[in-house]
Amino acid sequence: MSKSVLVIGLGRFGRHLITTLEELNHEVLAIDSNEERVNSALQLTANAMIGDCTKEEFLKTLGVRNFDVCYVAIGDDFQSSLETTSLLKELGAKTVVSRAASGIQEKFLLRNGADQVVYPEHQLANWAAIRYTADHVFDYVEIDGDYAVFEVEVPKNWIGKAVVDLDIRKKRNINILGTRKNNVLDMKVTPELVLEEGMSLYVLGTYSDVDKCFDI
Repeated sequence: MSKSVLVIGLGRFGRHLITTLEELNHEVLAIDSNEERVNSALQLTANAMIGDCTKEEFLKTLGVRNFDVCYVAIGDDFQSSLETTSLLKELGAKTVVSRAASGIQEKFLLRNGADQVVYPEHQLANWAAIRYTADHVFDYVEIDGDYAVFEVEVPKNWIGKAVVDLDIRKKRNINILGTRKNNVLDMKVTPELVLEEGMSLYVLGTYSDVDKCFDI
């Protein structure tokens, strides 16, 4: 279902954001106070304009209440990010997602109206650290500070066994969400599924629990 999305801040993160939103067929309006950045964004979306979103008068002209999601992707001026986040909420924005670079910034953004906060650099660093140092992990997506989804190699001593026999949900506090073999993803995991050589598992759990179970 297509949604109406406002993206404020057209640096590297903002441009990647609108590229993906356009690919998902959402209706995007992109804003930045820098003319050069706006001109660059016009190659990615038909709706980009110059404006200072720290000014209440300008934000009012956008009708922020009408957007399903408002992203504050400002990365080089935290004061502007904070002011914009606060104004969006004051003007009735439904959902405000703001970019942060630290835990301190997250706390201030949440206190000033952000519904959600994202850490592009922090999240990418976590992914890269785990992905390229863990012996049996093929991919990793953080859900929150405690839980993540891991794509892991099937342990050799699990090959030929059914999911129900392993019972890792009860014994290890880990959920198997899906499998992949020969680049084919299968999200229909039944208790009778027998694990095979060359198969990887998508599992949900804490890093600690997954580490203990799969020795990552």
